[in-house]
Amino acid sequence: MSVTVWGATLEGADATAVQVEVDLLRRLPRLTIVGLAAHAVKESAERVRSAIQSAGLEFPRQRIVVNLAPADVRKEGTGLDLPLALGILAAADLVPAERLAGALAVGELSLSGQLRPVRGALSVAMLGRRLGSTVLLPSAIAPQAALASGVDVRGFDDLAQLVAWLRGEVDVPPAQPAPPTERIDAIDFADVRGQPLARRALEIAAAGAHHVLLVGPPGCGKSMLAQRLPTILPPMTADEALEVTRVHSAAGLLGANAHVVAHRPFRAPHHSVSAAGMIGDRTLRPGEVHLSHHGVLFLDEAAEFPRNVLEVLRQPLEDGMVRITRAAGTLELPARLTLVLATNACPCGQKGGLRPCVCPDGDVQRYMRRLSGPVLDRVDLRVDLAPIPGRDLLRGPPGESSARVRDRVIAARDRQLARRQAGPNGQLDAATVREVAHLSPSASNVLERGADAHALSARATTRVIKVARTLADLDDSTPVTPDHIVEALSFRGVPEAA
Repeated sequence: MSVTVWGATLEGADATAVQVEVDLLRRLPRLTIVGLAAHAVKESAERVRSAIQSAGLEFPRQRIVVNLAPADVRKEGTGLDLPLALGILAAADLVPAERLAGALAVGELSLSGQLRPVRGALSVAMLGRRLGSTVLLPSAIAPQAALASGVDVRGFDDLAQLVAWLRGEVDVPPAQPAPPTERIDAIDFADVRGQPLARRALEIAAAGAHHVLLVGPPGCGKSMLAQRLPTILPPMTADEALEVTRVHSAAGLLGANAHVVAHRPFRAPHHSVSAAGMIGDRTLRPGEVHLSHHGVLFLDEAAEFPRNVLEVLRQPLEDGMVRITRAAGTLELPARLTLVLATNACPCGQKGGLRPCVCPDGDVQRYMRRLSGPVLDRVDLRVDLAPIPGRDLLRGPPGESSARVRDRVIAARDRQLARRQAGPNGQLDAATVREVAHLSPSASNVLERGADAHALSARATTRVIKVARTLADLDDSTPVTPDHIVEALSFRGVPEAA
């Protein structure tokens, strides 16, 4: 008679339940695993054998057949080691099968029987909550799993301890989440001297979740400004924080004693990143876009990124969602983020700087064409930065603090929430934008003239309205005025629109 133990495998940031069915047959000893198991899962046979023997238990001398259901879902990773070992022990009557009926087990086994941590502990705990199961996993990641409220999480050091608990020989208390630690930001917007236009653009971006392009020579403060954008973003809600924590848990970015991620993520991948690294690899592990969910994705030296890497950003920037298809399956991952692109204006980097640019005009045009029109069309705010004179850098007054800017951003976001919007202005669809924009007649006329004079696409025109709506929210204005439209157009490089 077969025994069933519940395990889990990751698909993106979500855990999928796996039934580990184990049957012992009176045939020549052998362990066979079926059910679309990846190579790492098939290798678990030897780890499980050694772990059971190291725990002082007898490995069955029979034909062991293991089926991983559903059989049409590919099983990745080493987290199925533990349910496989427990299934074999239950089938051999070495542990009570009834104790495993309401349990969900995940963990990697060492040859000595130690339980090693795996990715996605929080996702597994949330799955256990939906199933009403007790979650059994390595003690190293039990505090992380305990972040999910309403689920019984038990952590164990090794297989022998878990077997003793199943037999009722020892008591293992439920795991508790690690106490949160207060984070103190080491950076502040006050560190930025000068660049008032760029500071204004980032305030608008934070208030409405708009995407930004910063163009300027090296040393003018592009990276410094982008790194401080998270310090003026509004705090995450409890649901947003749990979503971000789950994503980072699935990517293996949380420590053993992790607490809920309370600050918005800031991801800055190197320009050598691949398209798979940006949106997700063949195992459906979260990519940089998904890791930036509810936060900031910063691409420094954006023109140096491969063209195909930048093009995969089109869908996430438009829909807030990335759909990826790999050999392991097809998945939709949320990607509600704020994109910040930074680039030089030419290959030598000195165009607009203190030293003369030596690039031919053709090279400058080809360099900027690395950022395709469809990608730039989705960027709401473009700012050209100039170098800061040494006198202003050394003797100039400090900029406005992050706390003061953040207060204005939060007030603008609150006005958007009061309209019962589905999200910030920059993430709304075209129909919703026109409902909440409240353009005055004179503002509509200014927008029409600007769109016609500069051949703005329908998408670009809608994005101008989104930025103008955010400017009105920052000014606590119900209608969008001509001044808001003019400023929004100026950030698309059309200052003559007025």
